[in-house]
Amino acid sequence: MTADSQVNGAVPPSPSSRPRPKHIIIIGGSLGGLFTGVALKQHGYDTTILERNPTNLLENQGAGIVAGGDTLAFFERYDRCKRPVAVASEKRMYLDKSGTVVHEEVMKQTMTSWDLCYYMLRANYDHQESGYCDTPGPQPGDGNIDYRYGCTVRDFREEGDKVRVYYDKGDGGSDSVVGDMLVGADGPSSTIRKILFPDIQRKYAGYCVIRGTVPEDEASEEAKAAFVERFTFFHAPGIQNLTYTIPGTNGNMKKGKRLLNFVWYTNFPEDENELEEVMTDKDGRRRRITIPPGQMRDEAWEMVKKRGRDRLPPQMSEMVEKTRQPFVQCITDVITPQNSFMNGKVVLVGDALAGFRPHTVASTSQAAFDVLMLVEYLQTGDHAEFVRRTMEYARLIQYRGVYIGNRSQFESLPLKDYVEDRNMMSIKREDLEFPEWSQVRV
Repeated sequence: MTADSQVNGAVPPSPSSRPRPKHIIIIGGSLGGLFTGVALKQHGYDTTILERNPTNLLENQGAGIVAGGDTLAFFERYDRCKRPVAVASEKRMYLDKSGTVVHEEVMKQTMTSWDLCYYMLRANYDHQESGYCDTPGPQPGDGNIDYRYGCTVRDFREEGDKVRVYYDKGDGGSDSVVGDMLVGADGPSSTIRKILFPDIQRKYAGYCVIRGTVPEDEASEEAKAAFVERFTFFHAPGIQNLTYTIPGTNGNMKKGKRLLNFVWYTNFPEDENELEEVMTDKDGRRRRITIPPGQMRDEAWEMVKKRGRDRLPPQMSEMVEKTRQPFVQCITDVITPQNSFMNGKVVLVGDALAGFRPHTVASTSQAAFDVLMLVEYLQTGDHAEFVRRTMEYARLIQYRGVYIGNRSQFESLPLKDYVEDRNMMSIKREDLEFPEWSQVRV
């Protein structure tokens, strides 16, 4: 299958006049797919989510998320659980190697967790019960829902005005489903993108992010002073660490019951043994992108902890020592040259469109924004505006993630440069200026 052509940033041809789609197939059941399912359901569309995970619930990724403006806007508009989704941070701080604060500024940010967002979205989509929130029931006007797990997509084909998706089932069988539209929301290793663009691959950027959480009440007073309701950074050659407060177990927002979440970028050159050490799991399997929580080998984790003791401020090294479920992700780059295919019947959203480096703190917001724009496209029929706004945002933020990530990990700059880079990524999407190279011509 070949993708529609898109030359020099031009928008693909607008979809021909056709009835509003009734049934939309969504590939991917993590946050991007659930954003899509929740929003479309509440606008009366029937949806089927195909998730490859073999069980009904995804495992907790143990990750903190910066809840940007579009993420908060999405929950404000579509969440029926009506519970808080984020912890507020009032100040941004920078530490030196000794743990002394060397720069600070007042800047409010909001932080949440992957698991809280996930369970709130599942409650809103298919009424999944959990300890995170009350489960809202269906309301008049909602579309029909169908959440299928253990479904590994292998192909899709256009059938007249519809799209048929073929997938393998967890029981060894295979099946297909037909819809009026297909939304690829299956992450930075997207199968839908691979089918459309088989030559586009995620490329390793030369460093990894080590992540983990520590219960707030298990942290020392020095660590609490640095991280509780703070967004705190440390920079050194080949290292960036940021640590902040996120909701605790079952989304608990009470002081002392929350979690301190650390995000530690550290260089592992591709041709060195340390990368092989850290990316080989307990079963001896060399993972390509991620070592999930609980799967790190003890020897690899001891190596990482020693690196923390040698190179991090004491408050941040403490977080590494005390975390119980660390995990590691290779930082990669990937972006798709377009996001609309088959005359608008197939679209990509979120990480399937562009896998941002985490420095951007924008991946979740990108998915939320893309879905908000998708709803607008379906409601108004303005295909060109959907393509223009989502593609321009993807191009700009993906580029900036590479730019600030490389500066952080491979250059030695004055602190003020790192501060300026960080502040650049905090500009509201509505206030961004899109350079000519990022623009999509209509």
